[in-house]
Amino acid sequence: QAQLVESGGGLVQPGGSLRLSCAASGSIFSIDRMGWYRQAPGKQRELVASITSGGSTNYADSVKGRFTVSRDNYKSTVLQMNSLKPEETAVYYCSCTADGPVRRTYWGQGTQVTVSS
Repeated sequence: QAQLVESGGGLVQPGGSLRLSCAASGSIFSIDRMGWYRQAPGKQRELVASITSGGSTNYADSVKGRFTVSRDNYKSTVLQMNSLKPEETAVYYCSCTADGPVRRTYWGQGTQVTVSS
């Protein structure tokens, strides 16, 4: 069974840091891109950061200089979030796009990040 699991969410004070991890398991192979998205209450899901199999990264303008996305191996990714702001409270989702019999995108269930004092 294919599975994509996020971890590392929680409560953090403004200005604090969190590290989110995501790992693919099961029948997910040949992963190309892995990315992080977030969705705050009442808002649409937005891209936070992504990384390709070749190591190219992309960041939302709002997080540049504060967040760093990396890839531990071909099936995992880490999002280091620094100087967190209250408005960044959201559910953070991991995704990956993989090649198999057909190219498809997988999504994790999300992990809650709450930035509050």
